[in-house]
Amino acid sequence: MRIRQAMLIVFVLILTLTGFGAAAELGIQDEQRGLAEESATPVILGDAQFNAYVPLLEGKRVALFSNHTGIVGDETSGIGELPEGVDASLIHFGLDAEGNAITYGQHILDALIEHGVNVTAIFSPEHGFRGTEDAGATVDDSVDEKTGVPILSLYGGSDTHSPSEESMAQFDVLVVDMQDVGLRYYTYYISMYYLMDACAAEGKEVIILDRPNPNGFYVDGPILQEAFKSNVGQLPIPIVYGMTWGELAGMINGEGWLTAGKDACDLTVIPCQNYTHQTKSSIIRNPSPNIKDMRAVYLYASTCFFENTAVSVGRGTQFPFEAYGSPYLAGVEGYDFAFTPVSMSGATEPPFMDEACYGVDLRSKPIAEIWQQGIHLDYLVDAYQAIRESAPEVAFWGTPDSQGRYWIDKLIGTDEVRIQIEAGMSAEEIKAGWQEEIEAFKQQRRPYLLYNE
Repeated sequence: MRIRQAMLIVFVLILTLTGFGAAAELGIQDEQRGLAEESATPVILGDAQFNAYVPLLEGKRVALFSNHTGIVGDETSGIGELPEGVDASLIHFGLDAEGNAITYGQHILDALIEHGVNVTAIFSPEHGFRGTEDAGATVDDSVDEKTGVPILSLYGGSDTHSPSEESMAQFDVLVVDMQDVGLRYYTYYISMYYLMDACAAEGKEVIILDRPNPNGFYVDGPILQEAFKSNVGQLPIPIVYGMTWGELAGMINGEGWLTAGKDACDLTVIPCQNYTHQTKSSIIRNPSPNIKDMRAVYLYASTCFFENTAVSVGRGTQFPFEAYGSPYLAGVEGYDFAFTPVSMSGATEPPFMDEACYGVDLRSKPIAEIWQQGIHLDYLVDAYQAIRESAPEVAFWGTPDSQGRYWIDKLIGTDEVRIQIEAGMSAEEIKAGWQEEIEAFKQQRRPYLLYNE
């Protein structure tokens, strides 16, 4: 793998949060101001370093793997000054502190074309190129209205979501620029993996324009077991793997996880500058329809486990993944927050649509506490036990697939956690069981890290 540093420094503002230890002490005070603070040394994204990668694309047909998050340098018109007492982590992506729409900077597609790059195709992931489609929805191929470049959907109905032979014939080099949230069941990295696999098989170059991982400051969760591979988990990594895409791509290549074997992909990474794994970077756009603010980015590692269970994660509300509840928790002590999911863009038929759900509102929980807890399994354990007592006839985990795997098993990467919860083990006991494999993974990933831990 070749690592090329930029020759031209383009200064870009990344809104940063304070460090892990300091935030733990300052708590809400940091929470109110931290998301609005300017880093003393701004992080420079890979896509802003044009002199480092545009020369590599001269005379080549280029395919772009990106979506609506591919804003060069993560630039916007700014969120403005925060009024005193405003919790920045609850400001929805795309809005300023007063609720007004902000203007985004240049998209990587437009930037490449402006720099004379011959972009012949765009690959789009789950939710489509514009990031508006429901989770798992089929998205047809289309054409970008502004540039006329064909958009090739990796979610066009194929079970594997791999690029077709016809689409692979349309380019010489693949450029990747997309904002992810750094969790194993967040599907964008799986699409990158499939594209890398196809490029390795056909001898095509891959260039990663690296971006910060907003959950890149810790590692947590069990390693995905081979028997539980699915469309929400493909690699033997923890749920929270603590790597940027540039680092993860290097690991995919170096560990021989590609069909063509070890180091089979002609991979170049344009790394971020001034970034470390303790940088708490705030992304500027919702990476998918139901991740609406930074608090959701952090809570997603814990509340996503409720997907396809008897508990709603708040899809169909303005606060998905920041609250959870169920009709089966009505009247249960400690579950007194009420909400009713409705059909809306990005959640057209949410679970328990038009039904009152009773649960827990996490929107006032200090960000520093969320950071400290990492994956907080107590939410799932407590809700399971509560529904078992209040409505024992309810199939909490939903329906298993033809192989006997529940959705929770696919999300967690093993059925052991579900079995442990059913057996009455506490969240602390369960989490203790995966600490050893986390430490082993940290050692395994070390050769591929591009940034200080």
